[in-house]
Amino acid sequence: MAEENDFRHWDELIPDALGLIFSKLSLQEKLTVIPRVCKSWAKAVLGPYCWQEIDIEEWSSRRQLDNVDRMLQMLINRSGGSLRKLCVTGLHNSSIFFSIADHAGSLQTLRLPRSNISDAVAEQIAGRLCAVTFLDLSYCDKISACGLESIGKNCKALVGMCRNLHPLHTAGISSPDDEAYTIASTMPKLKHLEMAYHPLSTKSLLTILSSCPDLEFLDLRGCGDVRLEDKFLAEKFPKLRVLGPPVRDVYERNEWDEGSDYSYISEDLAWDFSADYFDDAGSFDDQWDDEGRLEGLELRFYEGIDEDNEAFGWPPSP
Repeated sequence: MAEENDFRHWDELIPDALGLIFSKLSLQEKLTVIPRVCKSWAKAVLGPYCWQEIDIEEWSSRRQLDNVDRMLQMLINRSGGSLRKLCVTGLHNSSIFFSIADHAGSLQTLRLPRSNISDAVAEQIAGRLCAVTFLDLSYCDKISACGLESIGKNCKALVGMCRNLHPLHTAGISSPDDEAYTIASTMPKLKHLEMAYHPLSTKSLLTILSSCPDLEFLDLRGCGDVRLEDKFLAEKFPKLRVLGPPVRDVYERNEWDEGSDYSYISEDLAWDFSADYFDDAGSFDDQWDDEGRLEGLELRFYEGIDEDNEAFGWPPSP
């Protein structure tokens, strides 16, 4: 007699288990492939278990700004207030920052490089970011010491801060030490601090070192006005690892730099989809027959990414 099979079908897994599995997939796979497998998977990918960690930083760096805001808003809504990690670049609409703050009750890691967050916005949302322990505001040109002060006073658990600047954007800063003094006075629990290409002085840096006794990593690449001897650091701060100030490698290029030779990766396999497919107000039920199979499904693979694509950056079918 054949033994009874104790294995459960994939479509019978509980939603949080499916969410853990699906979190290992790419954004494109979660949005265009998983919903077409079966009803239970389609419902799981609409729920919060798949979106407790949202990392679209690489994807957003290659897309039009309006599409980035639209995509992020959809994913935040799906997180259902359970968001723990958010990484995205290039946000430009003030309303999206307020939406992030409204869903930040469990948010611990927040990376917003190259975003247009201002001092006024930071002051209004900082009180709702109190759970954040790691924050990246690198290359955010509209925020200053005032905005950082609001964040530091409200984010008491902050242990990681990235505030790198672009070397071309530091010229003409009227008060180069203001941000350093603000960090020293409002973020005493920091263990990780990045301030690459800041025009800060040795005096303001020493204030940070004395005010943040738990500091373990400090990025000072490109901080040409800082003068610290290795012997002094080894004696006074033996557990601190310092990167810089000398820049020994080529400054990291990105696709936003003028003259970038970045091109889309042609090896990626693209899936057909339409923009309307991602409307959370819709239902997947109409696509399935009574046995849970997708009727009339046709999947196509093809190579190449069209730079003039629609919706979120993936191409229409050929």
